Amino acid sequence: MIARASASLPFMPVFSRFPRRIVGSALALLLAAGLAAEPLSRKTEIDFFADAPSRNLKGLAARSDGRLVAGPVLTELTGTAPADILWCVAPTADASHWLVGTGPEGKIFELTIDAAKSAYTSRELVKLDESQVFSLLRLANGDLLAATSPRGALCLIRDGKLVARVGLPVDSLFDLLPLDERTVLVATGNPGRIYRVDLKKFSAATVLPEKLADEAALASHGIALFGEVRDRNVRRLAQLADGRIAAGSAPRGNLYAFPHDGGAPVILQENRDAEVTDLLAEPNGDLYAALTYSANNGEFRITPPAAKKEKDAPETVLAFPPAERFSGRSALVKLPAGGFPEILAARNRTAFYRLARHGDQLVISGGEQGELLGYDLDERLSLTFAGSASSQLNGLAAVPGQPDRFLVLRNNAPGFALLDFAARTPRSAETRRIDLESPAQLGALQFNRLRHLDDRQLAVEIKTSNGSDELEGWTPWTPLVSAGDGWRAEGLRGRYLKLRLALPADSPADLQIDKASLYALPQNRRPQLQEFRLLPPNFGLVPSPAPSPSTSMSLSQLMQAGGKDDDKRAGSFLASQVVPMPGAQIAFWQISDPDGDNLLATFSLRRDGDTAWTDLAVNSAEPYVQFGISHLPEGVYFTRLVVSETEPRLPGDRLTTDYETDDLVIDHTPPAILEATARRDGDHVTITVHGRDALSLLGGLEATFNNGAHAQTEQPLDGIRDGREETFVVEVPLPATAGATSVEVGLYDAAGNTATRRIAL
Repeated sequence: MIARASASLPFMPVFSRFPRRIVGSALALLLAAGLAAEPLSRKTEIDFFADAPSRNLKGLAARSDGRLVAGPVLTELTGTAPADILWCVAPTADASHWLVGTGPEGKIFELTIDAAKSAYTSRELVKLDESQVFSLLRLANGDLLAATSPRGALCLIRDGKLVARVGLPVDSLFDLLPLDERTVLVATGNPGRIYRVDLKKFSAATVLPEKLADEAALASHGIALFGEVRDRNVRRLAQLADGRIAAGSAPRGNLYAFPHDGGAPVILQENRDAEVTDLLAEPNGDLYAALTYSANNGEFRITPPAAKKEKDAPETVLAFPPAERFSGRSALVKLPAGGFPEILAARNRTAFYRLARHGDQLVISGGEQGELLGYDLDERLSLTFAGSASSQLNGLAAVPGQPDRFLVLRNNAPGFALLDFAARTPRSAETRRIDLESPAQLGALQFNRLRHLDDRQLAVEIKTSNGSDELEGWTPWTPLVSAGDGWRAEGLRGRYLKLRLALPADSPADLQIDKASLYALPQNRRPQLQEFRLLPPNFGLVPSPAPSPSTSMSLSQLMQAGGKDDDKRAGSFLASQVVPMPGAQIAFWQISDPDGDNLLATFSLRRDGDTAWTDLAVNSAEPYVQFGISHLPEGVYFTRLVVSETEPRLPGDRLTTDYETDDLVIDHTPPAILEATARRDGDHVTITVHGRDALSLLGGLEATFNNGAHAQTEQPLDGIRDGREETFVVEVPLPATAGATSVEVGLYDAAGNTATRRIAL
């Protein structure tokens, strides 16, 4: 039941608009003024490190401070891939010839590169009776040493023929590290061991088809255990400046250091669920490690498509992720001589594979989107270089005699590319699809600064779309013209955009293009009515006071400048007090604007049958109106809410929306009591009242005995209070009616009108 008014209060006028936040200090006043005057346009920052993918860079590099700087050029070489999987490359004395280990047929190819034509050819050098050739090493005498899987065979090739083969008591051989002209270390998997190979003895061995597990048998062929780890695989080896041997494992991804002559290792860094994909030792004693972390127990497992798996042979462990999207992460770790490990760079959803040094930069071949990455050791900043169309770049080697060039081995699709830091070609960069979150009219594009570069050297283009498809629905590239205060073009609209920058081949090598800011006016969207309610009549509102003015401003408030106080004001308003007020009616609404516009509302009503609307609140910023209904004729009234945008939206751009809201029933007439009885039924008195109301739903029944006893019910006899005609029954215990000679019953409706009748007992 809704309580009825028992006292009369003066009429409450509509309160004025809630005041804006007041800030005490002079600085805070300025900041608050800035918040109130925030423009409707929006600024989108373009961070080239985050927004320019590796594949969209040519001759430029994106740096982790968001800038574009000069970078290398990646040239894809044309030619027929020699195999389905390319595992490793090894240089020869001739910079145009390389050796390539492949899978799944265990073939080794000789690669001939024609850099002038950006092409390559290959010829099969030898086919081994193995599946995968994971590592190759060209020896001083011209022989070739091959590490294979899954039978763990070490093979020696001379003049294109297999002359020595020894199967070690392991499943896979992963890496080869020469210590001198006579000694090579071999990293193995399952179990994780390192073997020392005496090349002179090994070259005298024959082709042995079976595995050798006996130490004496291995020693007779020049092979001895150098060291082992508890992790399953030793993936990479490197020799430190002091002669120790660094090793990286999988699937834990630990980093170890072995004494120069072998033995038990010490752990340099412990990891979990990782693979050490490469190690790079520096002359000063530092060590760099590439680690890739995976949810798949730290290893990337696939089965080569054409591999014939032997019975009981273990699953082949490969060094690049499966075709599905890689969900792991990678890190570049520095282990300084005599110091503790330090993470220099990390990337999510990208695999790190191989490391190389170019001047003061480290070059990292990556995977997932064919990334070529880097790290500037002087600036201590990460870099993104021009990337490949393939998915994995799992091989990287410096071209002999050409310190600015690297051969890149790629997979998915297999092939080769040249990375050239000295190439002088036109430079360009293109961003990924940037979402403005709503269709917008584009304004100026501004760069924070162009360093060592003139506006006339930079060409900027933009294209837009209203759809998220990468290929369909885009406008042509539109040139932007530098106007001194930004780069502009007329008539650009869209929700998504791509930005392209181009520089001539003679652009300076020390150029820097800072982050960019794009200004846009979002589409003006109409305000939305979230809620509308007509409160029960005969109640008045005492609005809660506005939030106390703030005398200070936090840094987060300043960084989020433009945020309105609507939520705080709405919460304060909902805490307002409601008091009985006969003859009063309250209408309350909540409106939101997707663009944060300031809104004004006009509330009107019209009696059914009339044509004219009566405005009760005009251009009000308040979310309610309170008005008197005592003087209004009975009947059903239609209500309307007209919401309009206001300043700072320009008059010609302001949108107005009409909402037909709930009907208001004004009822001054009490219900009619058609029947009222009171009878004694055993140990209680049963009072039954049947009545009807012309306009409103019946609300309930009150019964007051002349001895002071009182009873009330809002539950009708049929169980559902849903009509203007109802029967209410209330039962009163007989002892409560002792001494009573009559009862007054009151039947009331939803509008608060009550009809009474006295019944003798």
